[in-house]
Amino acid sequence: MQTTVLRNAAVFRADAAGSWASALVIRGDRIVAVGGDAEVQPHLSGADEVVDLGGRLVTPGFVDAHVHPVVGGLERIRCDLTGGETLAAYVETIGRYAALPDRLWILGGGWAMSAFPDGRPDRAVLDDLVPDRPVFLPNRDHHSAWVNSRALHLAGIDRTTPDPADGRIEQDADGEPTGLLHEGAMALVERLVPADTLADLTAGLREAQSYLHSLGVTGWQDAMVHHLADDSIHRCYLAAQDAGWLTARVAGALWWERGDHDVPAQVALLAARREEAAQAAGTTAGGGRYALPHVKVMQDGVVETFTAALLEPYHGRCDHGDDAGLSFLEPELLREVVTALDGAGFGVHFHALGDRAVRDVLDAVAVAQAANGTADRRHHLAHLQVVHPDDRPRFRALGVAANAQALWACHEPQMDELTIPFLGAERAGGQYPFGDLHRDGATLVMGSDWPVSTPDPWPAIHTAVHRIDHAAPAGTPPLGPDQAVPLGVALAAYTAGSAWVTRLDDRVGALRPGLEADVVVHDRNPFETGDPGSTSVLRTYVAGDLVHEAGPITA
Repeated sequence: MQTTVLRNAAVFRADAAGSWASALVIRGDRIVAVGGDAEVQPHLSGADEVVDLGGRLVTPGFVDAHVHPVVGGLERIRCDLTGGETLAAYVETIGRYAALPDRLWILGGGWAMSAFPDGRPDRAVLDDLVPDRPVFLPNRDHHSAWVNSRALHLAGIDRTTPDPADGRIEQDADGEPTGLLHEGAMALVERLVPADTLADLTAGLREAQSYLHSLGVTGWQDAMVHHLADDSIHRCYLAAQDAGWLTARVAGALWWERGDHDVPAQVALLAARREEAAQAAGTTAGGGRYALPHVKVMQDGVVETFTAALLEPYHGRCDHGDDAGLSFLEPELLREVVTALDGAGFGVHFHALGDRAVRDVLDAVAVAQAANGTADRRHHLAHLQVVHPDDRPRFRALGVAANAQALWACHEPQMDELTIPFLGAERAGGQYPFGDLHRDGATLVMGSDWPVSTPDPWPAIHTAVHRIDHAAPAGTPPLGPDQAVPLGVALAAYTAGSAWVTRLDDRVGALRPGLEADVVVHDRNPFETGDPGSTSVLRTYVAGDLVHEAGPITA
């Protein structure tokens, strides 16, 4: 049984007291000692490895509370636009990918709205690059897709096609589709895309797991586990667990099909999927790595496409009157759905970005608790870009966690050009109110929403603390500096908090004897440097196994 001693370190225990240690011992899959030299001394003579960390930071493994690993992994191995920021970069990447043999569809995605005038790409660019095959490329937030004329033709989309109830087809001044589809309109083309096979999904998950481990991420909540098809993300996780290569701890959020209004039947199907995962875990050594404690309910869209649900209309939207965004589930149906899921023992993972969506979701949780009584469901709201001040204390009162994607809480082109002008000064100044939520006693957890943005926790933590992007030019002002949180709070949210909300806290999320050894060694101590965004990972352990090593460690 391997024994590793990490000493002369800054060990962030992620406990309720916010306490520190200087040494830690891993034996087999467990943490057996945490403290100082006295606590690790008995283990030194029998240790296989003793590592002097020279004051570097040691933390629990990061748990990403809102991520799409399979999708992110697939994008990395397809037409990956996430590394580009300009149209010229996208043209080069798309052209290179389209030249590869056997690409009947051009798939991938990850483009930034800020690379295009008003955030809106046009089909003409894709038509020049790929005139003969359909192109379907979601943007970074996956709330819009850029398609070419061939894809529009195959989908039967023309100037007479009406917008779906939950989406919009962008049109030019002459009424012709531009090749930009928002929200539910994406499905008009996406339904024609060849379905991913289990082999495709497996390749995506393998790529994602390796990448996430390299960033210190040892567990996650997959925020959109599709489960209806035989070749589904759900089946992919089951197969990976059964084959023994799923090292990450995965708490899935099963996808709620909002077009299906037979609530009892859908809840029964979701409960059956949960039981299937539980039975599979029960037959796996170590109790399994995959569970389904939550269901994902998507209540609105995003501000940049005017689909986030707001209490007051968007500013400057003369072409859309008093447009205040979209609610994907009407309040009455939302209350029915949440009450049924809560009653069936599910936590609900909500996408709630606008203040009307947040209020409707909190109201639905209150109705569910009145009907079912309170229970340890661990409901949580992700994104939380606009939260009315009256609703911020309700998170604590209802026991609902705030699931922060903190990287977005800063000035950058998409924020400054496509968000602030349409929110107005008052709403824009109060975006992503993580500081208020923390001060009001809300449980704070964190996630990346990768592939929407990088899954590296440190840039997100940097933004949470400074409200400035780590890569921003000098002189960039903070966005709502009063909504910053301390470094210890942000780090605890990304470890202990996210482990709690994903129901992994009985196994991981803190550094104390008896817990499984999900441990990360970092290259520095950002509590001393004051620059969290420069931090990187040297080693990642999952249950004592070294799953990532950047190189030798010298004191």
